[in-house]
Amino acid sequence: MAHINESVVSEFVLLGLSDSRELQLFLFAIFSVVYVTSVLGNLMIIVIISSDSHLNSPMYFLLRNLSFIDICLSNFATPKMLLDFFVEHKTISFEGCMAQIFLIHIHVGSEMMLLVAMAYDRFIAICKPLHYSTIMSRRLCIIFVSISGAVGILHSVSQVAFTVTLPFCGPNVVDSFFCDLPMVIQLACKNTYEMEILTLTNSGLISLSCFLALIISYTIILVTVQRRSSSGSSKALSTLTAHITVVVLFFGPCIYFYIWPFSRLPVDKLLSVFYIVCTPLLNPIIYTLRNEDVKSALRKFRNRHVNSWRH
Repeated sequence: MAHINESVVSEFVLLGLSDSRELQLFLFAIFSVVYVTSVLGNLMIIVIISSDSHLNSPMYFLLRNLSFIDICLSNFATPKMLLDFFVEHKTISFEGCMAQIFLIHIHVGSEMMLLVAMAYDRFIAICKPLHYSTIMSRRLCIIFVSISGAVGILHSVSQVAFTVTLPFCGPNVVDSFFCDLPMVIQLACKNTYEMEILTLTNSGLISLSCFLALIISYTIILVTVQRRSSSGSSKALSTLTAHITVVVLFFGPCIYFYIWPFSRLPVDKLLSVFYIVCTPLLNPIIYTLRNEDVKSALRKFRNRHVNSWRH
């Protein structure tokens, strides 16, 4: 931490998404709705799953934890971005910048591992249904959640540990609405080529390994489902569609960023906004619209509370 004191740069300037006052107000209105909907939607999933005894299966236990991570992901940078729409000089302290880098990597790393756990849950449920209750025990689910958190922490610490020791003594302008790790690294007053490769390898390995595991799992599951013809298979296919949609939309921008990690294009800001602001909204929208059990639990929850208010 001594290197922090040696750094001349005590804050970074964020350029944000636009210089146009009118566009900033428009974006504030849009992203405020997305942010509030995302937080309330994920909170709703947590409350419904926790309060409905019919949703006590491993899949919903993992889904509840996914919603918690998405709430955290919604709050690490979006509130500041919304406030910065009304500030001409957008700045963030050195410590705040490092905190953002730490938080995004811990949340994204944890969510990747949790998506793999959810794919494993579906794999066992569809490919080995007779052994599901034995294999997918409560203990295993807790282990999955613990591993996802541990991987997220290790991944994040490894990124921040190298970044925080870099000397920052010159430019301090980040062309984004949050502290994007590759952009921050390039502001260091030294040759960061090795650091860039290390960062790319670290993030790339965890992303690629999780994505490949998901592709293999869902391919096997889809082949198994197609061999069957029953109402149960139809329900399984609907659930799988929701899972695969979340995986594609979550990993798509991530993979794109790792193809050109240190040479950013204008479209990258749009993808960054989608990844940081909109991705947490995927969970409540896709899982509630595609999952009959969750929709049924939501209706019961609503009717129960409406009736209690009337009395």
